[in-house]
Amino acid sequence: MADMKPVPAIRIERAEKRYGGAAGFTAVSDVSLTVSPGSIHGLLGPNGAGKTTTLKMLLGLVRPSGGDFEILGEPAGPAVRARVGFLPEQPYFSPLLTAGELLMLHGRLSGMSASDVSARTSTLLARVGLEGREDTRLAKYSRGMLQRIGIAQALVAAPEVVVLDEPASGLDPVGQRDVRDLMMGLAEDGTTVLLSSHQLSEVEAVCDEVTILNHGKVAAEGAIDDLLNVAGRTSVRARGTATTLPADVQSLMEDVAVSGGVWVFSVPDSAVRAVVDILDDNGWAIEAILPKRQSLEEYFGRMLDESRTVAEEQAVSR
Repeated sequence: MADMKPVPAIRIERAEKRYGGAAGFTAVSDVSLTVSPGSIHGLLGPNGAGKTTTLKMLLGLVRPSGGDFEILGEPAGPAVRARVGFLPEQPYFSPLLTAGELLMLHGRLSGMSASDVSARTSTLLARVGLEGREDTRLAKYSRGMLQRIGIAQALVAAPEVVVLDEPASGLDPVGQRDVRDLMMGLAEDGTTVLLSSHQLSEVEAVCDEVTILNHGKVAAEGAIDDLLNVAGRTSVRARGTATTLPADVQSLMEDVAVSGGVWVFSVPDSAVRAVVDILDDNGWAIEAILPKRQSLEEYFGRMLDESRTVAEEQAVSR
């Protein structure tokens, strides 16, 4: 018997959200995405693209105008949403509560016993970098600390799926690194993470797959390597003592970077074997040969530029 595909952790089909009736506007139009269990899936897009609206429809915080929403193979109703942790883009917590009281509140709302919440609190606070802050009132927390406690409340019930909307907002570089490490640790433990973020370097570092929204529609989706690999070109990393590469290689290479005797450049796929032979014959050491890859920032920017050009051309033709 053929292996059955695992049930998606999240499945959204043809989601729509319209505001204001026939004379209003459409915030989300025909958005579909599938998140594999145990993966980190990035949801990207410029401001107003529909990311947060899509997440809120999935979580029951915004009533959809259309579409199907599933979590862990079940319709996204209250029962299955209890197995999801959520950090909103702009969380608000009462400044009168301590960190421990906040986690107790959210744990009890998730159906946990008081003893189970108490048993998890110290470990969870340490995990998000707030060790020893259990009895500190949130009024004394910095913005970055509030973001950390927001992540802790999303994890208090040990959810199977975690939805994080801009989790690194307000964090310094160390905090951003901690969030990346936390997300990768969750995925290693089998927890599914759906991440919405404007920090493209963060997404590129941790995500297995991405979905990019633009103007309320899916503009691109897929495994991040498939999106970022540049078709037809290979990146070569070579080390040598010469100040220049052989002329036959120079005529083929692009995207050149040099540092301390190490040259990194790209060549057409069809020329890789010849380039390696030339470098080897001239005493160069080949350190790496990999598919040429653009950054997520480059891909994202180019995609938006192309979309803007198409929109302008359509406006002129009307």
